Amino acid sequence: MQSVIVALALTGASALRTPMTMSTAVKHVTTKSDAVMKEAATLMPGGVSSPVRAFKSVGGGPVVFDRVKGAYAFDVDGNQYVDYVGTWGPAICGHANDEVNEALVKALEKGTSFGAPSENENVLAKMVCDAVPSVEMVRFTNSGTEACMGMLRLVRAYTGREKIIKFEGCYHGHADGFLVQAGSGVATLGLPDSPGVPPGATQGTLVAEYNNLESVEALLKEHECAAVVLEPVVGNSGFIPPTQEFLEGLRAMTTKYGALLVFDEVMTGFRIDYGCAQKHFGVTPDVTTMGKVIGGGLPVGAYGGRRDIMEQVAPAGPMYQAGTLSGNPLAMTAGIKTLEILSRPGQYEKLTKLTERLVEGILREGKAAGHAISGGSISGMFGFFFCEGPVTCFREATASDTDKFARWHRGMLERGVYLAPSQYEAGFMSLAHTEEDVDKTIAAAKEVFATI
Repeated sequence: MQSVIVALALTGASALRTPMTMSTAVKHVTTKSDAVMKEAATLMPGGVSSPVRAFKSVGGGPVVFDRVKGAYAFDVDGNQYVDYVGTWGPAICGHANDEVNEALVKALEKGTSFGAPSENENVLAKMVCDAVPSVEMVRFTNSGTEACMGMLRLVRAYTGREKIIKFEGCYHGHADGFLVQAGSGVATLGLPDSPGVPPGATQGTLVAEYNNLESVEALLKEHECAAVVLEPVVGNSGFIPPTQEFLEGLRAMTTKYGALLVFDEVMTGFRIDYGCAQKHFGVTPDVTTMGKVIGGGLPVGAYGGRRDIMEQVAPAGPMYQAGTLSGNPLAMTAGIKTLEILSRPGQYEKLTKLTERLVEGILREGKAAGHAISGGSISGMFGFFFCEGPVTCFREATASDTDKFARWHRGMLERGVYLAPSQYEAGFMSLAHTEEDVDKTIAAAKEVFATI
């Protein structure tokens, strides 16, 4: 097994002040990964089941995972990585957490799928309703995309209005109505952002600029909108936090114009606070979508909100939405145990401390090496841009040096640090990470900064 990070740790601080030709040349063998991906390309489009995994935006071949545990991932060639992707957020307790696995083993003995009500649905639903300020009732689904599809239909059914406002750079799954782009940074009618999406599917979607209340009010004045939908902290354009004034302004504005406010917390839900981003910022939406963390690493999604809104959902109301595997007993079990772990004292304080240590260290070393770099974090969610910053919206994010990020990503990968293979994705800390992991990561970053 390649032990790149351990080698870094043993070099000592003085060695890090000189070119690390020995460690940069440590054999990062990917022969088996390359072979697996070559075959995969003949079997699956692009060789992957989700596009970002193909490493197209950072170059080089992806590494193929064999197993994960705690803060670490191990590829088929035996390389070990400190993992800051965490299956794109769900692994907040660490990969293959022993407590979660033990609960899953017991659940497996009862069956993998019921297709009927189970008591654990009640248990997880109560935990979500108790924790999330906006949620009085919840409907479980199988993915974040599915949750957002149900939410979109729900807000239209409840308000009797068709149009919704989303924000440039915010991702809400791959449903046709959300795959739109904005025109030249000005809030405008959405245009399809993927072949196969008919113009009619996006005619009801308006696009505004994140952190720009004027762009939102201009649309609300001109159109009767069912809802304003946003990531309360953007994670799909890189890490972009909102201003407090922006979120509070959206709450007041949607109320004024009779639209619902929707927080898509698939990524931020139980990630930045036990009560989600809405508790962190003290702004309560009408409807919330969730996923990732609430399934503890198993496929899950959910949407919830005020009781009068949720009672529109079938069979309580006329708005139809269903799913064969919704409320799957394994996902419910993993979610329950994950939320139990997160509810223990000090968990989010630990995430915050580790993440701030990582971000501060990488920014310090990047700037010391003369790079334009910016970034930030909230609890266990973080991100960087290779530009001066601060980045407050997608338009500003596009000014980042993506070529430099690609070189940095490859250099970090070769030194045993697994980061999201895109400039426009957030990173994630877990409770399994340690200060030693973070410090090794900063040391690796310092070395890579000297080479790019």
